[in-house]
Amino acid sequence: MTATYTNPILDADWSDPDVIRVGDDFYLTASSFGRAPGLPLLHSRDLVHWTLVGHALQRLEPEAEFRTPRHDRGVWAPSLRYHDERFWIFWGDPDQGIFQTNAPEIRGPWTRPHLLKEGKGLIDACPLWDEETGEAHLVHGWAKSRSGVKNRLTGHRMRADGTELLDEGKVIVDGDRLPGWFTLEGPKLYRHDGWFWILAPAGGVETGWQGAFRSRGFFGPYEERVVLEQKDTDVNGPHQGGWVRTPSGEDWFLHFQQRGAYGRVVHLQPMRWDVDGWPVLGDEGAPVAVHRRPDLPAQPPAAPATDDDFPGGRFGRQWSWTANPGDGWTTRHSADGLRLTCVRSADAHDLRKLPNVLTQRLPGTPSAVEVELRLDSAEPGARAGLAVLGDAFSWIGLERADNGTVQVVHRFAEGVAERERDAAHPRVAPEGRVRLRIEIGAGARCRFLHDTGDGPHPSGPVFAATPWRWVGALLGLVALAPTGSGHAGTATFTRFRITSL
Repeated sequence: MTATYTNPILDADWSDPDVIRVGDDFYLTASSFGRAPGLPLLHSRDLVHWTLVGHALQRLEPEAEFRTPRHDRGVWAPSLRYHDERFWIFWGDPDQGIFQTNAPEIRGPWTRPHLLKEGKGLIDACPLWDEETGEAHLVHGWAKSRSGVKNRLTGHRMRADGTELLDEGKVIVDGDRLPGWFTLEGPKLYRHDGWFWILAPAGGVETGWQGAFRSRGFFGPYEERVVLEQKDTDVNGPHQGGWVRTPSGEDWFLHFQQRGAYGRVVHLQPMRWDVDGWPVLGDEGAPVAVHRRPDLPAQPPAAPATDDDFPGGRFGRQWSWTANPGDGWTTRHSADGLRLTCVRSADAHDLRKLPNVLTQRLPGTPSAVEVELRLDSAEPGARAGLAVLGDAFSWIGLERADNGTVQVVHRFAEGVAERERDAAHPRVAPEGRVRLRIEIGAGARCRFLHDTGDGPHPSGPVFAATPWRWVGALLGLVALAPTGSGHAGTATFTRFRITSL
């Protein structure tokens, strides 16, 4: 095993990461916005190799709000903590308020989300249980789109059981009073060396920097410093993440970098404290590309799962729906393969509006995505396929024609388009089966191919994947049917694979 690691350590859209250590184990969570299940939970022993071990949120609430996709809403910038022998996650939903859930073990069971503070524009919440005083605090940011306010951090006293805030809140850092600071958000709250510390980004996700704030008292006044910025590296907007200390006393900082269609990928930075007691991140405040590994026991290579054989019709934890799932979207059975119901929808012409798209993150390096598909539905207009989904989308798959034949179809929609159109001419799939392939090259440029038994054939022009507003592009599996009555049949996906190119 090499003595160094290379950034990013998580080369996919693990947005707004936060990290903690419990014993010899490290845990990480990230934003999941409107997807379900949400609040992904990752585990590592070396801070470099991570695996996905579950989700803390099975369904978003209120359920009616998330029956249809809300791609840029839902779970924003969660904070993960361990206190009183329980795991805690706090997050802000910009349309509802600040929520909290907790569990005795990282794999659960997690409590039903508790609305701690109701209100519009409350985001990026982080708690602190002060071991020195026994008091509990909470800090959060603001979304101007909902509240008319941004660039400030508000602090509260909190009940120790995390169920209630004890005051109306006070602005403890006002970015408008700091020369050059704007879009201050994403605070993480700590106690260290007699100081209250807030590590918070500013300047915007693509162009900003990481700040550190410290005060002797929780409510301030705070002094500030920029502790990580792009400088002459190619890591734009390096910020928003969490600090963690290893058993041997090393300090590390995990943060994201915005990479367009790939979303927000995760970097690991060394961290130390200077003679004045301020944190120094990366290489004297600049992000590192390659660095010595943390002083932790060597671990075998690992990464969040992507491949899936769908044993018994079940899908792996790497998958999430684009909204709260409905009954009967999948069918359990005794063999391998994901049996998706061809859900009837008046929005079948626009994948962006559909809750029944099963998604996972777009890989951040050149990759080939493959899956085998069989269309079992006899319903004219029933279809199923493999998609690249964002503000624009493109998908390739099978559709049952009016004459009963099954055709390979490839369709797309631009970001401003209200419905899809053909990206290639339909082609008959003689046995109603096809192997689908998407080759994702530099710049998230996607080449679509299909193989009905006579070898792979390119389909349509290259499609450049695009992100959502806050979310990277997604890979998706979907099965649909026109509006009507009765069960519309199913489609079966087998052998989903992602390989490096």
